[in-house]
Amino acid sequence: MGTTTTTYVTTRPQKARAGLSPQAIESNPMQVVRVSIVVPTYCEAENLRPMCERVFAATRSAGFDAELIIVDDDSPDATVDVVAELSKKYAVRLITRRGERGLSSAVIRGFDESDRDLLVCMDADLSHPPEKLVDIINPVARNETDFCIGSRYVSGGRTSEDWGFLRRLNSKVATWLARPLMNACDPMAGYFCIRRETFDNARRNGMLAIGYKIGLEVFVRSGCRRVREIPIHFVDRHAGESKLTARQQMLYLKQLVILFLARRPFFFLFVIAITALLAGAASRLLAFLLAS
Repeated sequence: MGTTTTTYVTTRPQKARAGLSPQAIESNPMQVVRVSIVVPTYCEAENLRPMCERVFAATRSAGFDAELIIVDDDSPDATVDVVAELSKKYAVRLITRRGERGLSSAVIRGFDESDRDLLVCMDADLSHPPEKLVDIINPVARNETDFCIGSRYVSGGRTSEDWGFLRRLNSKVATWLARPLMNACDPMAGYFCIRRETFDNARRNGMLAIGYKIGLEVFVRSGCRRVREIPIHFVDRHAGESKLTARQQMLYLKQLVILFLARRPFFFLFVIAITALLAGAASRLLAFLLAS
């Protein structure tokens, strides 16, 4: 049975890290998998109960020792009360942040608070199916991969049928822009599992909390080479409103520029140069046609 703690801490506590090594799990598959599932929230009280119930139904059926860490940005809703009630039955705890906002920094805070070797990030709105947790955790626990994601675009994955043209176009363009940084069909996935070593490597290599694509940030900064994609059906949120704004999209573009300059500077400069040449050629052609 878990307990609920509401904290207002800005420093990152250093804890003794517990958990089995991937080699130990690989050599003895009967060992219990211990995992922290971090869920960043803001005004997601309506989604917390069904999300929690489905998370623990999935992890308990697999025999996992799972904890759910809710990192909330001081929501003006019933989040505190809902988590307090859920903690009577499930291993769930709440971290409430004041004076700090953002999905990426919330996930980092949650990973910092965990004392376990396996770390999962997922959304609270049930767009990430909790029933896929075991499939996403197992390859990392067994040391078959370093980074496992729930993917919309790998074979077998899909999105809601009611996505409009503009939403699909926006998603595809954003995905295409990130592809050179990550050898995956869905580099923008926010549903992923890693080992603590991967997270620590990302931090040592300058990980930044920019925008909402923390998975891409961790992957690039950690230097991961092995990635596996598990197909999921990405559905629209269960309740509440989307937090994706034009500002978040601009932060994503800023994040891409920083990551390209950090990891693929020559490729990035080459693309910029080619784009500038093509734009110049197009403007000259247009001027010629208008003058004819």
